[in-house]
Amino acid sequence: MVRRTKAEALQTRAQILDAAEQVFHRKGVLSASLKDIASEAGVTRGAIYWHFKNKHDVFMAMVDRSRLPFDSLAERAEDASEPDPLGRLREFMVFLLQQAVCDPGQRRLFEIMFQKCEFSGENADLLDRQREACRDSSARLARTFANAIARGQLPESLDTGKAVSWLHSQLTGVIMTWLLDPEVLDMERVATDFVDTCLFALQHAPSLRQRPGD
Repeated sequence: MVRRTKAEALQTRAQILDAAEQVFHRKGVLSASLKDIASEAGVTRGAIYWHFKNKHDVFMAMVDRSRLPFDSLAERAEDASEPDPLGRLREFMVFLLQQAVCDPGQRRLFEIMFQKCEFSGENADLLDRQREACRDSSARLARTFANAIARGQLPESLDTGKAVSWLHSQLTGVIMTWLLDPEVLDMERVATDFVDTCLFALQHAPSLRQRPGD
C-alpha cells in the first residue's frame, strides 16, 4: 500500500468536503449518501471513512470549515484586551451578511443549512449537534457583549441572555428571508444599515434591558 503524505491526506479531505457541499446542496442532507459524495469527489467510500465516521461527521466538518474566516473576526471581539469590541462585532456581522451574497460557496452552505437539512429520521442527531454549535456561538457572543459593556459601549443594564437570543434571531431571520427571495432585499447594499440598526437597538432598546429584580 502506498503511504500518503500529510499534504495528500489534507487535499483528499478538502476534496471530500467540496464534494459533500455540492451533493448536499443538490440532493439535501437526508437524501445524500456517502456513495454520492465519494462519486462526486472521485474517491472510494473507504477514503471517506479514513477521515470521517459517517455522513453527519462530513456535514459538521463542512460547516466548521465554513466558519474559519468568521472565527478570526469573532475572536477579536471576544478578546478582553480589544479596545473596540462593538466595532469588531459590527465588522463580523457585515462580513457575514455580505459573504452570503458575494461568496457562492457561503451562499450554498446557508441554503443547505436553512433549506436542505431535514432534522428528522437518520438526521435527528444533527439537531443536537447544531444545538451545541449554537450554544457555543451564543457563549462567544455573550463574551463580546461583556467586553462591550466593560468598555462603556453597551449599557450595564443590558440583559445579555435576551440580547444574544434577539441578535441571533435578527441575523438568521434576514438571511433566511433573503435566501427565500433575493429580489426582496439587496442585502449586499443594506447589510451595513441593518447591522447598525441592530447595534443601535442593543444600545438603546428598553426591551433588551434587565427588569427590576432580575
